Amino acid sequence: MDNLIIEKTKSSPAINFNAATGKCEMVGSSYPENASEFYTPVFDWLNNYITQVTRDLYFDFKLDYLNSSSIKFISEFVDKIDKYGKIGVTVEINWHFRDEDEDIKELGEEFKDEVSCKFNLIED
Repeated sequence: MDNLIIEKTKSSPAINFNAATGKCEMVGSSYPENASEFYTPVFDWLNNYITQVTRDLYFDFKLDYLNSSSIKFISEFVDKIDKYGKIGVTVEINWHFRDEDEDIKELGEEFKDEVSCKFNLIED
């Protein structure tokens, strides 16, 4: 299975998903003009990983801004990751936030309350 690498733009985060290690990272701001178009290959990669690879998964979210449509996709994505962990593989999510960024911190806290996998809130 191939890795997924999408370069960061002004309105979309960098995506670096490694199929061999299960280490995945999303970094930057997310307010693409068409969130569905941007996140479709991201969900496709995760679906393929879940069905083809079936290994541990480690996610680092280092997002500094999300618009409402991006929040919807990230919420669905976190839910899918959490469900994947219920088949017996290790799933760990690290949600990074800056000290002064209460919105991102609170969003991470909301996600943490909704999942059963290991979810770390990390202040950078």
